[in-house]
Amino acid sequence: MLSTLYPEIKPFASDWLETGDGHEVYFEQSGNPDGIPVIFLHGGPGSSCKEHHRCFFNPQKYHIILMDQRGAGRSRPLGRLVRNTTQHLIADMEMIRKQLSIEKWLLFGGSWGATLALLYAQAHTSKVLGLILRGAFLARSIDADWFFKDGANRLFPKAWKRFSQHISTNERKDVLRAYYQRLNIDDKEVQQEATREWDAWGGAVVLGDAFNTSMLDGEVSDTAIAQARIETHYGVNRYFIKENQIIDNVIRLLDIPCTIIHGKKDYMCPIESSFTLAQAIPSANFIELPNATHLAQGDEMIDALVSATDRFV
Repeated sequence: MLSTLYPEIKPFASDWLETGDGHEVYFEQSGNPDGIPVIFLHGGPGSSCKEHHRCFFNPQKYHIILMDQRGAGRSRPLGRLVRNTTQHLIADMEMIRKQLSIEKWLLFGGSWGATLALLYAQAHTSKVLGLILRGAFLARSIDADWFFKDGANRLFPKAWKRFSQHISTNERKDVLRAYYQRLNIDDKEVQQEATREWDAWGGAVVLGDAFNTSMLDGEVSDTAIAQARIETHYGVNRYFIKENQIIDNVIRLLDIPCTIIHGKKDYMCPIESSFTLAQAIPSANFIELPNATHLAQGDEMIDALVSATDRFV
């Protein structure tokens, strides 16, 4: 019998972390305050936590912390790029851990959230109980280029044509930078149209045949613009880390319990990244899901994620 999400729950506390440098980072707590501490790390960068993200964990067994990363979701100011780097996000996590008097916690993250979990674990190894990672993104040049340059474009040529033709011919040698520039022009209409095309490309890669461009009809929200701005900001800055930084420092992770879950139909973050990570961490539990995609959705993926948190208990 497949595991399913736990019933919806409400936070018992929520707050904003005053970072001291112009950002206020939203975080909340739910479940059992005396349970195993776990922090859910969302993707993007620039996405946000959702209500159902609390439901991957047994609320009787886990002290569940959700955090909207800088500039994202309920964090303020929305879309702010100044002092918004990977190192700032790691520092925010540490400040939250200390504020909540948590000695060690479990890190649970997918896609960019898995990247952040791995980097935090390498920086603060002694504060990590374990890692549960989904659709790992190693933030190497080859990983970024797959989505922005050469890789996914060959799987979804029609969507790529639309995405690349939104910019001029001269800009197509660096599509990522071209979108970054449009998203940071002081022109709301330009930002909205760039965001619509950015989301259309991402939607096609993540959802495949299930994606319909009509899903993006209507007004483009400030939240969507903020997410696209943050995603391109991190992308053009190569995620503020050294090339192959995660694998080069993998020795710091070898004694941390680690589960790595990846769908074979993940065309956003191909499974090679999780395979490479699992090869570098021989003790890791590497789970390949034949029918799962990039999303933390679908019976197969939900079963694997919830089973992983139950096993950790």
